[in-house]
Amino acid sequence: MEPVSVGLVGAGPWADMVHAPELAKGPHTRLAGVWARRPEAAAELAGRYGVPSFARIEELLEVCEAVAFSVPPAVQAELAVVAARAGKALLLEKPLAADLAGARRLAEAVEETGVASQMVFSFRYSPATTAFLDKARELRPFGGHAVNISGALHGGPFATPWRLERGALLDIGPHTIDLLDAALGPVAGVRAHGSPLGWVGLLLEHETGAVSEASLCMAARGELPPATIHVYGERGTASLSGDDLGDGIFARLTESFAATVRAGGGHPLDARHGLRLQHVIEDAERQLAS
Repeated sequence: MEPVSVGLVGAGPWADMVHAPELAKGPHTRLAGVWARRPEAAAELAGRYGVPSFARIEELLEVCEAVAFSVPPAVQAELAVVAARAGKALLLEKPLAADLAGARRLAEAVEETGVASQMVFSFRYSPATTAFLDKARELRPFGGHAVNISGALHGGPFATPWRLERGALLDIGPHTIDLLDAALGPVAGVRAHGSPLGWVGLLLEHETGAVSEASLCMAARGELPPATIHVYGERGTASLSGDDLGDGIFARLTESFAATVRAGGGHPLDARHGLRLQHVIEDAERQLAS
């Protein structure tokens, strides 16, 4: 398969750590260039991989088949619409947008233009997760719980303005809700309590009749456990830990995205899926604010 030429939008820590090196190393993708709101950051990142940086995003769109986004959610929601209308496939970060309105506009643009889309739910590209979900679905599950605890808000590369403002629910919430949704059936309702900048508790009701709970926090300190998810059913239990994920997640992600682009779409983690999760997050945020 001819490598898919992918333009990168963003030049921050995540673009530096994951997107740029994974897209550049191939063999399924080729880094075509970089655009960022800070031209000097785009030039520095692009220079390390011998690709051009661009002053305007429209110039980047002229040299690629697909676009990968590594920018804040509100920026992604705006610029991915531009890329979709230019006919480019989209590799999208979670959450899809900063709010439901932005997520809806982006999902509608994808639908209207027919471009392929796929989201970076990194847990999903591990063989351990695939095995966990396969087992969970065989259990006739009726319940589960998940925990994702970190100290990311206290500093480091992920203490970014949007995370410091919106907290755990918008950042790690999509990962956790997505896994519970996949294991127990589509989420039909949510009840939320706590504080986005402290501890968030979610009670999720699934279309299957199953019920699950999630605990989310990015303000903890000290020695912290790995993210975990447990599912319980009539035929047993299934568990997944962040320690089980192994290496090669992002190589599998880029291979999967390239296949999605060549097939013209159809991936289960597309923008429509991101929009459905955004509905749950929006409802939970509204409850926390009240």
